[in-house]
Amino acid sequence: MVFERFRQLGSARQAHLSLAAEGVFFPRPSDGKRLTSFDWTAIRYRNVIGLLKNPFYAGAYVYGKSEKRIELVDGRARKTYGHGKPPEAWDVLIRDHHAAYIDWAEYERNQMLLAANAYGRAGGQKSGRGGRALLAGMLTCGRCGRGLAVAYAGAPPGRPTYRCDRPNLMLGLPRCLSFGGSRVDAAIASEILRVVEPMAIEAALEAERMHREGEAERRRVAELDLQQSEYDASLAERRYAACDPENRLIAAQLEKHWEAALRRVEACRARLAATDTLDPTAPMPDFEGLAADLSAAWSAQGVTTRSRQQLIRALISDIIADVDDATREVVLTIHWQGGQHSQLRVRKPRTGEHGCQTPEQALVVMESMATRFSDADIAATLNRMGVRTGQDKTWTAHRVASIRRVRRIHAFRSAEKDGAWLTMREAAAKLGVTSHVVRRMIQDGILPAEQVVPGAPWQIRADDLENDDVIKALRQKGRPRHTVSRDQLQMFPDT
Repeated sequence: MVFERFRQLGSARQAHLSLAAEGVFFPRPSDGKRLTSFDWTAIRYRNVIGLLKNPFYAGAYVYGKSEKRIELVDGRARKTYGHGKPPEAWDVLIRDHHAAYIDWAEYERNQMLLAANAYGRAGGQKSGRGGRALLAGMLTCGRCGRGLAVAYAGAPPGRPTYRCDRPNLMLGLPRCLSFGGSRVDAAIASEILRVVEPMAIEAALEAERMHREGEAERRRVAELDLQQSEYDASLAERRYAACDPENRLIAAQLEKHWEAALRRVEACRARLAATDTLDPTAPMPDFEGLAADLSAAWSAQGVTTRSRQQLIRALISDIIADVDDATREVVLTIHWQGGQHSQLRVRKPRTGEHGCQTPEQALVVMESMATRFSDADIAATLNRMGVRTGQDKTWTAHRVASIRRVRRIHAFRSAEKDGAWLTMREAAAKLGVTSHVVRRMIQDGILPAEQVVPGAPWQIRADDLENDDVIKALRQKGRPRHTVSRDQLQMFPDT
């Protein structure tokens, strides 16, 4: 509303005259030159902040907003003026004193926003304005109490780094601490999702319960409405039957009432049939997968950094950061909005360590599968698991071999296969059947098999192929091959 008012002022001269009539005056240039259009624009928007802070434009008369203070300096009293007082300490405050541009509630909301955006002041913090740093304006140094600044290092656009620069810039002292922002931002994001997950599941359960109660209430109302309409139709029928046929006008009117009541009964029955019938004994939906949905929503492409910053500021009031030099960890003390506190430790990377490293999960899979499977099988397994390389690429046999050479993981060699363990394809070739038959026997529990990790190729002992259950299942060739599980009872036993 305030900015729209300034847009309606028109030209620079009209703006000056209008604002001067309202009590807003601008300084004149000392050299007597005329102000340019750029100067008028700067003056106009500079005074927007003054308008937002002035209660006069909220329809209030105020006196005594500031005070003087006396301090003893070098044995002499020193007076300073212009120290602002809180609204409750103003000498005079008369609301609705005159016509206002904005109401008092909007004025108070503006003061809260301006105080929250007061960067560098005690108790103030920057709002979420975007950028690549997730925690810009929220971190406070645990050693000096100053706010941490954000710097971007490296090639453009750079990597965010949080550091306490003010002692160095203002006093020439060494920096209190400094650490990279990528790991800290990821750790805070994971902590947010972990904390929000139980509340999200509880909120989803409460919403489902309220939905069921609402549906049941709507159905109950529809049933009562149907009962009332049926009673009205029965009453109209009795009135029509009790009417003397000689009174044709009255009989015609009663017939119309009866017909309207019957139409209302049909409408109520249709509305009742349209309502969903919910089984009160049905179990509540499973919301355990909601955590994965929250993580996917947080990492979605359409979600901007500014949205994530605003979400974090809605949950976290402040974060105190310190560095434990002994363990090389960043210690984050999180102050949540509800008054709770928690501590989070994030390991600082070693010198030369970068973020494009192979995930530990991929290395564990390689170490487990390298002695039994080829690089192509390992790459296929990692791709099925959804594990990416350090550079966020899919796996190939060449990339698996490169990582093994760097990590000195013993390679797969065909000479080491002594025949004790077989793959599903090798077992199918030895039995003379297709791989589908072997997979079906594994799924039914007839043929024992192992997997290093879910999604990895099956490992089958060669001795298990001679099992009686396997041989019996393979003999079923003249009819559809339905294997019977060991835990299943047969309705018609074999004779």
